[in-house]
Formats: sequence, structure tokens, C-alpha cells
Amino acid sequence: MSRKQLLWILMALLTAFILAACTAGEDAGEAPEDTDTAEGDNSGEEDDGAAAETPDLDGKTLYINNGQEPTSFDPSVGFDQVSWDPLNNLMEGLTRLDENSEAAEGVAESWDISEDGLTYTFHLREDANWSNGDPVVAEDFVFAWKHMLDPDTASPAAFLAYYIEGGEEYNSGEGSADDVNVTAVDDKTLEVVLIQPTGFFLDLLTNPAFFPINHQVAEETPDWYAEADTFVANGPFMLESWEHDSEMIFAKNPEYWDADAVNLDYVHFSMVNNSNTQYQMFQTGELDTASIPPEMSDELIDGDDVFIGESGGLEFYRFNITEEPFQNKKIRQAISYAINRADIADYVVKQGVEPAYGFVSPGFNTPDGRDFREENGDLVSFDPDLAQELLEEGMQEEGYDELPPIVLSYNTSDTNQAVAETIQDMLSENLGVDVTLENQEWNVFAEAQQNLELQFSRSSFLNDYADPVNFLESFTTDSYMNRTGFSSEEYDELIQNGKSETDEERRYEYLYEAERMLAEEMIATPIRYYNVVVLEAEGVEGILRHPVGYFDLKYADKAE
Repeated sequence: MSRKQLLWILMALLTAFILAACTAGEDAGEAPEDTDTAEGDNSGEEDDGAAAETPDLDGKTLYINNGQEPTSFDPSVGFDQVSWDPLNNLMEGLTRLDENSEAAEGVAESWDISEDGLTYTFHLREDANWSNGDPVVAEDFVFAWKHMLDPDTASPAAFLAYYIEGGEEYNSGEGSADDVNVTAVDDKTLEVVLIQPTGFFLDLLTNPAFFPINHQVAEETPDWYAEADTFVANGPFMLESWEHDSEMIFAKNPEYWDADAVNLDYVHFSMVNNSNTQYQMFQTGELDTASIPPEMSDELIDGDDVFIGESGGLEFYRFNITEEPFQNKKIRQAISYAINRADIADYVVKQGVEPAYGFVSPGFNTPDGRDFREENGDLVSFDPDLAQELLEEGMQEEGYDELPPIVLSYNTSDTNQAVAETIQDMLSENLGVDVTLENQEWNVFAEAQQNLELQFSRSSFLNDYADPVNFLESFTTDSYMNRTGFSSEEYDELIQNGKSETDEERRYEYLYEAERMLAEEMIATPIRYYNVVVLEAEGVEGILRHPVGYFDLKYADKAE
């Protein structure tokens, strides 16, 4: 790294620190996104940094931070981590990730799988109840999944249910709800038929999108999920109170089938969207967990109160290939080769994160037990000389005497701002390209990105289930997550084969090829992989932070 770059990065961090002291900017997530919250990098919109007065609850209480107001507690709609993290503790699906991060029994106490791998029959627990005392029945899952697939719901998570026979047809308007092959055989038996064998289906069902909905409550109160007094839970906790944009209080759910395993009486969620503010709250005992402010990483990262764990996910930037100059592949490649990811990881984000030289994060095992990332190798790199050559060739191909203006957009966050400014400087120094920065609040940003209104924009992805295809499928032609204008029959076929192939070794070959094609087309450029770095107060234990999945407080405890 040059002395000029180092000086600039230090100035950017100082600027981010000053801004964070004045406003609490945080970013939000797509299909789980990124923000400075206590439980990893997830979502967030701008916040004034002020914390509500911490209530004195009568019982064993864990105080944590959610970063921002959940987008929605409708499991089909709140497609981000600030919604699904708390939902994962209010509700439970057929399966639930256990202490080893493997899909284990949840509402379903057992299941049968047909010899052809297409039909799953789930047997629900007799003592599985809702917080209002209603039994959890098979019809609650039928209702919830068809609600997710209903085109009128416009669920961003609907694609996850395309593995179910008739699911995609219903969601696309080419079929009906009756075509979705999920059946309540009786109150406690659910049958699901898939379109193809799907070895990770039980893992998929741990995702909050597949949580049940009390169909009787939802039919009487369609917006049951919007307020604490109408919300019904079937998980370890229930929603005691909800002061929007300020705080949530969860109470232990006495109707939960495994309530004896739950140690906490309450969980108090703050909504503080600034890493410095929440760190101050941690120091004063107002929070039991907190993230480390980036500028304090070197000072705090090796402390005894720090938890560091893996997290399946990626921060990356999308190119909109429908807008100039990014219709040209060589220009996209030039931008990517001009970015020094190691410097961004080491000097800007810090927190022990790793630079990303591929799209699938480390931690996904191949059929022979090796790591996907290691097997497919580095697919992008930092090479400013090659970047300059590609830029010149791309401009010649397009007949450009000068490059059209480039606007880099990011959702509000002090960390996002520092990364964006660093990339801006790298493109100026390594390519002589001037880039204008634009930040937007999450809701505006997400809609604009989805509508292909952003030219070059930040994104992050946290895996929804434990298979490499989860990220790669984001760039198929019709994916809600595509947001680039990219469409390739060849790529779509690779992903389809990467889902349906029953020979696991061959299936992974399709996935390797798909990732290599993604890097060659360079419709998006990876920046860094995610991890979980959390300050944890003395006496706090038992919080499950899964590498792929949502944090779980079922077994959490706190010394009094």
C-alpha cells in the first residue's frame, strides 16, 4: 500500500468517526444485510444514536441491540437480518438449528422421506402451541407457505419455496394456490412434495421464511404481526411489548413445547444504529453484547470479552449492466482489478475480516470434506496494471474518448461510507477515474437498486441456508436478488443443475463453473467476507451464533 493510500484511509476513518459522533448512520440489508449491531453485520437505517432509557425488568434479562426497527415481523416479508434475528426467537419452524448448527427437530418431532427424495412427511409435536394457547397445526404451515408464495404478498423470500411442487408457478401467476403441493393430512401431519431431490431441504426449513402463521389469528387480524398486542408466537419467547423505532421486550413463552430449556425471563432489544453509541452502552452496562467500533478494533479485538465466529456472507458491489459504461465487461473487470481488498479489510473494516477473492464465502464443505472456497480458488485479484489495460480496451470498444460519469451508491452507515470513500480513492489513483459518491437511507436505496436505478452500488449477502448455491442463485435471470440486469441462459442452466443434480460431486462442479462464470462476467465485484465479532459481558453464555442462520437465544443465560 502506498503512503498516499495509507494517509487517505486514516483520514477516511477519522471522518467516519466524527460523523458517527454526530449522526448514527447505519445500513440495511437485502437478504440479510449489513449494519453495526451486536449480533453481526446485518441491517439498519439512519438513527439519531439516542438510546431509550433502559427499563428495569423483574427477572433474568438479556439486553441486546437490534440496530434498527424490524422491516416486518411477517415472516414472509421481513427479508433482512434485523427482522429475522428477533423472529428466530419468537417463532420456530419444522426444523431448528441445534448447538452444532445442524438442522434438528423443531415443531416437527420426526419426519419421513420417500425413497425418491421428493415427498417429506412431517409429524408435529402434540405439545407445540401458540402463545395464545392455540395448538400449532399443519394448516398453519400450509397457510404460511401459500401466503409467502401468493403474488399479492410480494414476498422477497418466495424464491426459497420454489423447491416445492407448484410453488414457482403460483408465485409467478401461472398457477394457483391449489397447485402448491403442501398438504395438511391431519392437524399434526404435514406432507410436502418437491420438484426435485433437495438434499439441503431440512436446512432450508430452518429459515424464518418457512415459519408457521396461526391461520385463525391471521384470518381474523391480517396485520397480526404489526403490534405486540396482536402478535402470536410459537417459539422460546413471545412479544411482550414493542415501542416502534425504540425498543422491543420479549418474555419467556410458557406455551413453548421446550420452555424448560429457556433460561431467560426477558430479552430487551434496543434499536441503536451506531457502533460508538452501542459501545458506550455496553461500557455502562446498558447492553450485554455490542459490536466493536471499527476505529477501536486494534485496541479491543484481542480482549477476553470478545467473541469471534464465522459468518457465511459477502459484502460486494453490483454493476448495473443496463447503464453506461457498465454494459462493457472489460470496464467492469477494470474496476474490480483496481480495488485492493486486503487494504479495505485490514485498514478500513478491520474486525479480523478477510478480503474476498471469490463470491462464495469460506465454510461450505464439498462432498469430500474440503472447503468450496479453497477448491475453486481466487477468482478476482488486485492488479492495477491489468485494470488500466482493460479500461483502455473497454473504452476503445465503446468508442469513449472519456469515461461516462460513475456514481457509487451505498446505504447509510459509517462503515459503508469509509469503504465507499476508500474505493473512490483507489479508482482515482489506480485508474484515473473520478467517482461520485451517493448515500441513501435503506428503504430508498433498496427500492432504487431493485428497479435498476443505481449504476454501481453496495450490497451484502448473508446466506439463508447452508449451501453454496444460495448466493449463486441470486444472479439467475428472474431472481429478486439479481439487481444487475444480467441474464444468461447458460448461467441459469448451471444453477438449475447445481440444485437438482443428485450426484453431489457433479453438482458441485456445476457450482464451481457458475462461480467462475460470475467472476468472468464481473456483474458484481466481491469486497470482503463477513464474520461475527461481538463484545459479550461477563456472565453471558449460551447464545448460539450460527455461521449460516440467525442468532438463537433459546439456551442463552446470564449470571445475576
